[in-house]
Amino acid sequence: MTDALELDALWEDFHRVVNMTSAELAEWLRVRDSGELTEPLPDDAGPPLGRHVLSILQKRRTDLTEEDLDAMREVVETVTAQADLENEPRSDDTALRHRLMTVGHDPLKP
Repeated sequence: MTDALELDALWEDFHRVVNMTSAELAEWLRVRDSGELTEPLPDDAGPPLGRHVLSILQKRRTDLTEEDLDAMREVVETVTAQADLENEPRSDDTALRHRLMTVGHDPLKP
């Protein structure tokens, strides 16, 4: 289990890199997965990590599980690796922006 200091740091890092609200992320996951003929059920929209981020955003810190902490670490590492100042997505880098939005980070959001 993670100690209190590590948990505090992870909580802060996660909420720093996840700059989309739960409503914005849920909408993005539904839009991303909808097709011309079908649309997944809201709880099934998006990749597993994106759905997990959404569930974490709806929890209190005291309700986090080890799986939640692992997902939070993965998101922080993913976003931090991509957010290097030299690699910060530009408005014309749509594919990278969409991948980051799937885990709750919109690089174009102020």
